[in-house]
Amino acid sequence: MNDHSVMLLAGIGMIAMLCQWVAWRLHLPAILFLLLAGLAVGPGIGWLDPDALFGDLLFPFISLSVAVILFEGSLSLRFHEIRGLEGVVRRMTGVGILITWAVTTIAAHWIIGWSWELALLFGAIMVVTGPTVIGPLLRTVRPVARVARILRWEGIVVDPIGALLAVLSYEFIVASQARAGLGHTLLIFGETVLTGMGAGLVAGFALGEILRRNWLADYLVNVTVLITVFAVFALSNTFLSESGLLAVTIMGIWLGNRKGVPIEDIMAFKETLSLLLLSGLFIILAARMDFADLLVLGWQGPAVLAVLLLIARPLKVAFSTWGSGLPWQERVLLTWIAPRGIVAAAVSALFAIKLQHLGMAQANQLMPLTFIVIVGTVVLQSITARPVALALNVAEPDPVGFLVVGVGPIAQAIALALQAAKVPVRLCGSDWDGVTKARMAGLPVYYGSPLSEDAQRNLDLAGMGRLLAIGPSDDFNTLVTSWFVDHYGRGNAYALPDGRRVDGTDKHQASALHRPVTLFAEEASYWVLMRILAEGGAVRSTTLTEAYGYTQYETSYAGRFTPLFALTPKGYARPFTPGQDWRPEAGWTVLSLFSAEVEQERVQARRIASQGGDLDAEATREAAA
Repeated sequence: MNDHSVMLLAGIGMIAMLCQWVAWRLHLPAILFLLLAGLAVGPGIGWLDPDALFGDLLFPFISLSVAVILFEGSLSLRFHEIRGLEGVVRRMTGVGILITWAVTTIAAHWIIGWSWELALLFGAIMVVTGPTVIGPLLRTVRPVARVARILRWEGIVVDPIGALLAVLSYEFIVASQARAGLGHTLLIFGETVLTGMGAGLVAGFALGEILRRNWLADYLVNVTVLITVFAVFALSNTFLSESGLLAVTIMGIWLGNRKGVPIEDIMAFKETLSLLLLSGLFIILAARMDFADLLVLGWQGPAVLAVLLLIARPLKVAFSTWGSGLPWQERVLLTWIAPRGIVAAAVSALFAIKLQHLGMAQANQLMPLTFIVIVGTVVLQSITARPVALALNVAEPDPVGFLVVGVGPIAQAIALALQAAKVPVRLCGSDWDGVTKARMAGLPVYYGSPLSEDAQRNLDLAGMGRLLAIGPSDDFNTLVTSWFVDHYGRGNAYALPDGRRVDGTDKHQASALHRPVTLFAEEASYWVLMRILAEGGAVRSTTLTEAYGYTQYETSYAGRFTPLFALTPKGYARPFTPGQDWRPEAGWTVLSLFSAEVEQERVQARRIASQGGDLDAEATREAAA
């Protein structure tokens, strides 16, 4: 490999990560920026030619990458999540697919003028949605749990089914040219399904037993699973072409629902790998496009997109949700969210080449039309889905609240102060006495360990975008923040400082990999805060002004308060942390734990105020507070 090829590969990686960062900052799916970047560096400026760079390895690389992406997505599918929604999911991934296939086929034939054979293949490709675009879109839209679960199941399950239908359509085209019967095509389809399901079940059972019985060293688990995915995909395809995607999907669903299989670390590894592969794939596939092929379609491409959005999808959702009991608002949102992703792009690219080799007319338009649908659905639904969900009142609240792990007096005092400031909170703990007192105080509480399987199913995290570990056990606080860091992000998982630390030593401090963000102050350990509270201290709020800013606030209570949170004028709560690079400003409200001495001064100020005494400016402000 020469230096130019190395530069191209490194450049693809840099562009991919830049696109991901821009998408994160703008809260839009990254696929949009990845596709635009691919078009820019490929047909735009001619910097990247994937066929010249990868040669014969291009499509094997694409196929293995898609296999990993589908396997990673299928690991997250849990049958208990769709309890009560089984009928909807079954229809969405069953007859609903046939509805989309039929409507899209007719649209491609009548609007563009394709032959029925080519239109049939395009219709099969368009039945997919895909986890690569559904996942990021759901994180942005944040629909209610039922809608999110249906869309996630549909996106992952229909991808291999769509690939199989594309194989069926392709075999039908080949059989037509060879004048073979329809029975031959159906036989190949049935054999492909059985091969994929059989390979997936056998591999899933075998790998599950290996993982359950700990027959592998921990450092070998992720690599072994990855190589197994490659092997199952390749072997299944060797037995019968195009059965590999179904095999790895079935294997992932089996492992994800098999009790006792430790998949958390596997999922974390696969998510990172999938992100890398996905980012590169979209750039590579977009770079293979030809602007001339896009322009040839003219108005007909957007017309087919309109049929998919306004006819095919509504018909599919209406049929799938009929008699399900889902509110009409949730049905409308299901109708509006159906972006196409990497499987549609990869399968269209693969079969476009095969059809061109067969000499089929207009086969070169298959991939451009697919990209029009991908870009159109992603752009339109990324921009409009969240407003639609809000208008229909089927969106979860903004994740500005706190999940508070701990139900002791400190956790309750902090949660009550946040709740009074209209910041959403939810407490979680296994101390029944603390849970009872928290409920009596009007705080929402989950009784149980946040690490339990029941919590994974039933702990309501809607609106909770950050974690506060405020329990008496420093080790448990660290464990909880490490457990939830994938859900909230490392910068949004806070814990009280370890009270066992002694100056000059870190022997009781967790390693940097598992260390949470320290809450409040280095000396504000659980038992220090408890002592302040037990001596008569309390959590109070103070609104800053131009005349009385945070500097004056610190001077007034120097050594007699622990700052906890600063609330912006819009009500967003920011926890105080050691070494923070921001300070509260005028108009912000500061929540602090004040000492008993300050509380006595407040009581005295209120007594004087109630008696009509002469107060100075600060005493007047304190009395009002």
